[in-house]
Amino acid sequence: MNPIPAVRLLLLAIALAPALAAAKSSDRNQTLSVDAGGSDCSVSNEALPCLFTNGVTITQGTLEIQATRADVRRRNGEFQRVILTGGPVRMKQQMDDGGWVDATAAQADYNMPNDTVVLTGGAVVNQPGRGRMEGERIVYNMASGQVQGGGEGQGRVRMQFEPRNRSQTAPAGGQGGSR
Repeated sequence: MNPIPAVRLLLLAIALAPALAAAKSSDRNQTLSVDAGGSDCSVSNEALPCLFTNGVTITQGTLEIQATRADVRRRNGEFQRVILTGGPVRMKQQMDDGGWVDATAAQADYNMPNDTVVLTGGAVVNQPGRGRMEGERIVYNMASGQVQGGGEGQGRVRMQFEPRNRSQTAPAGGQGGSR
């Protein structure tokens, strides 16, 4: 397959994907809570990461993340980055429009100031009733809803787009009925 049409197709698919809405903006102003089986944190030295292990659940508003391990980085009293690993990392969050998005991957690198999550290792981003994206590397901007996947050396990207109005599509089996 010629790579230029494949790239154009991916760009077109992303450009035509209004289904990928922005994450719930009010979540950023909610308390971030961590529940874990163990922790190793320094209260006085922010240069050291705060490690949570043995089953980690992080919540902030409608955002819920589950992982085996979380490496949390802070600066000036604010959370900056969370590196999540575990079999697999699972994330879900409500969108501003009321829909939901869920994601899974072997690892997630959440840059909180940029509201960006980089998912690697069997990554899947799914918006039920809207669409789905799978690849070895997916970058999801939670503020804008932009999703980028694949790239050189990172395997193929697979996407599915759901029709806007399923009730007007032909029934399975190709039998068109009267409308």
